[in-house]
Amino acid sequence: MEYSLFPFIAKKIVSLFLMPLSWWFIGLTLGLWYLYRNRIRRAKIALTLSLFWIILISYAPFANLLIAPLENYYPPLQVRNIPKDIKYIFILGGDINARTWEIMRLYNKIPNIKIITSGRSIVKRISEAKETEMRLISCGIPKEDIIMNESPRDTQEEVEALKELIGTKPFILVTSAYHMPRSMLLFKSKGLNPIPAPTDLKVEDTDWILSPPSLTQLRKTEIAWHEYIGLVWTLLKKNLSNIRIDSTI
Repeated sequence: MEYSLFPFIAKKIVSLFLMPLSWWFIGLTLGLWYLYRNRIRRAKIALTLSLFWIILISYAPFANLLIAPLENYYPPLQVRNIPKDIKYIFILGGDINARTWEIMRLYNKIPNIKIITSGRSIVKRISEAKETEMRLISCGIPKEDIIMNESPRDTQEEVEALKELIGTKPFILVTSAYHMPRSMLLFKSKGLNPIPAPTDLKVEDTDWILSPPSLTQLRKTEIAWHEYIGLVWTLLKKNLSNIRIDSTI
């Protein structure tokens, strides 16, 4: 399946400008602009707000406040709860290191299961699907038990590609816990039947109120913010689609 490049790039650019770090950079730039134009009062306000914002989004309690509801939405998958007719495990492209362990756990407990890897790389010469396949083979999974799909560039395209591959057959969906709510919404909106197997939890017991701001916490805030933007966009598209359908009836 081939996908148009322009909508993908446009979506990424718009998303970039909505991210917390971009807001900080815009505020900092505005403050410096006011400063060089000798508008000292406005410069102080802009720079002070920028400093407050970067501290806030790098602070563990704030980052956890954003990401914890996403991670706790679906519980870890217990093997005893998996239907007996499951034939596929689907791993979304992304953090291979964190997601591979969940794949290995499930693969070794479910007989006759096939693993579907997915994802195209924009910057690397090797696709995420291929990279995941290589990692799984190195962990002892036979190549014949792995199906690759190297075309999709994001979750939306992965949903469409998987529907072409397996239709509406139930499957286990493995992705990071923070990404699972949006992924489930996307897959179900297309009539697929995923069983969530969240992994790669970001909230840690060592995060506490006196933890200093850090790049790790900033990254968690960015991840959670991105997911909430994605959820809002997905819900908007779903509602707009329903409106168009109703208007044609």
